[in-house]
Amino acid sequence: MTKTKIAALLLLAGLVTGASAQECSDKNWKACKGKPWVIGNSMDTPLGDKWWPSRWGAGDEAGSTNWYKNPEVLQRAIGEVRTGRVYRLGRPYTASMPTFGDRKFVLRIPGGPTGGPFGANVLVYNDEFLATEIGQIGTQFDGLAHIGVAVGNPADKSEMRYYNGFTQAEMDGSTGLKKLGIEKLHPINARGILIDVAALKGVDAMEAGQEITLADVNAALERQGMKDFRFMPGDGVFFRTGWGKHWIKDNAKYNGGAPGIGMEVAKWLSDVVQAGVFGADTWPTEVIPNKEPGCAFCVHSHLITRHGIVNQENMDLDELSKDRVYRFMYVYSPVPIVGATGSIGAPLAIR
Repeated sequence: MTKTKIAALLLLAGLVTGASAQECSDKNWKACKGKPWVIGNSMDTPLGDKWWPSRWGAGDEAGSTNWYKNPEVLQRAIGEVRTGRVYRLGRPYTASMPTFGDRKFVLRIPGGPTGGPFGANVLVYNDEFLATEIGQIGTQFDGLAHIGVAVGNPADKSEMRYYNGFTQAEMDGSTGLKKLGIEKLHPINARGILIDVAALKGVDAMEAGQEITLADVNAALERQGMKDFRFMPGDGVFFRTGWGKHWIKDNAKYNGGAPGIGMEVAKWLSDVVQAGVFGADTWPTEVIPNKEPGCAFCVHSHLITRHGIVNQENMDLDELSKDRVYRFMYVYSPVPIVGATGSIGAPLAIR
């Protein structure tokens, strides 16, 4: 994706609004009071009220993954295992997969074999060299250092705030972030719930810019025989849009926007479900472009920055849909790369 296309995409997302000085914009965010991403009655920050300290206490760096230290949450997840069938929810990592912006995935095998022979058994071996934005590529997992908000002078790192109020100045480190690194998250064993919106709408894939509403969520649950299902804190909630049909087959289309959730469902996830993790078969999980001018990935800001709820993107949810598996044990342990913003990995659903 070229820089011009990225700029156009961010324009659609709302990062650049072209608004006058009196209108809600990045230059005058105090005028955004009443917008869907603004929480509370103050405009102390571009998201409304201050969001720190978090529910997990000042200084916490694990966010919603704290739920998975609770034995009851683990037992709830284990209780969903009925047959032992395992589903891969991640996609293979290849150089041909769609990537956001200028991100690259480059794997090389140095030599062939890389080393040897050694010993009387004449051992040889292969290694790989990988160059990539390892936390933000392929089936990626957004950690708590990935998304922040400039609450004051946009050039002042001490006024760029992330989950639990940590600042860019506190986090900066040349060999990895000093705060909110992916290694601070706990392994996730959650009761997973699939919300198959594409199946509800009877389409192979929803359209870019098509928002999943709370009415869609409720209708999908009813269709799945889960009308009276009771969500509980720590649950993982995953949205299938069918967007994965474009993966590798049409990378330009895949990257050119996405169906997904908006602020209505984001608030439901944070306030009603109290989700431990959310995700989708798209690259942002949230809808792009957003119908609200000024919203630049505001679902990310609400769920990750304000609430510390982690996000799994570019998932493969088609097999779950095909087998009508809507409840399962979701298993994922972020790769503990110290100071990283996110993680590659292989999430699983166990039925």
